[in-house]
This record gives sequence, structure tokens and C-alpha cells, in this order.
Amino acid sequence: MKDGNIIQEKSYSFALRVVKLSRHLAEEKKEFILSKQLLRSGTSIGANVEEAIGGQSEKDFFAKLTISYKEARESKYWLRLLRDSNYLTPTQAESLLTDIEEILKITGSILKTLRNKNS
Repeated sequence: MKDGNIIQEKSYSFALRVVKLSRHLAEEKKEFILSKQLLRSGTSIGANVEEAIGGQSEKDFFAKLTISYKEARESKYWLRLLRDSNYLTPTQAESLLTDIEEILKITGSILKTLRNKNS
């Protein structure tokens, strides 16, 4: 991973936290459905960021980063649902929700910049 690419670093760190959380929810809480959904969307953010970075064109970059943004929105939904259904404490959820909000702001800003540049 290149140093200094903030969205690449943050999406990877978030994915790692989601993997650990998913394992915790399965082993300790015996919760499999919601955690699997979060695992899928939460790890997809970084995977799509990586694909965007390796994109062959600006259009390809934009498309993959858009998918990453949508996966981040979905992850936020699953985190809120896990919190509100008491699988996560408010404190556990808050840290992850803070991370996902930051990822959403960064990806949203990049996408907005690209849209404005191409307008």
C-alpha cells in the first residue's frame, strides 16, 4: 500500500475492523446474518478503492469509487441496525460509525471534485 493515500489507508483499516467485528458477532453473539452483510459491504469499500486506483481511465476510476461510496453507505446502514438491535453497544458502534462517516466524506469529496472537473 502506498503511503499517503488516505482513502486507501482508511478503507483498509475499516475493512480490518469489520472482519474482526464479524468474527466477534459470530462467536460471541451468535449473530450471522447482519454481520455477514456488514462483512460484505465493509470489505468491498477498500476492494473498490483498490480497483479505482488501478483503473485504466478516469471514467473507470470514477465508476469504481462510486461503488465504494455506495458500499460505505450500506455499511453505515448495517452498523446502525446492529447498534439499534443491541448486537453492538452504542460505544462500539460509534467508533465504527465515525470511521464510516469519514470514509463517506472523503469519497464524496473526491467524486464531487471529479464531477466538477468534468462539467
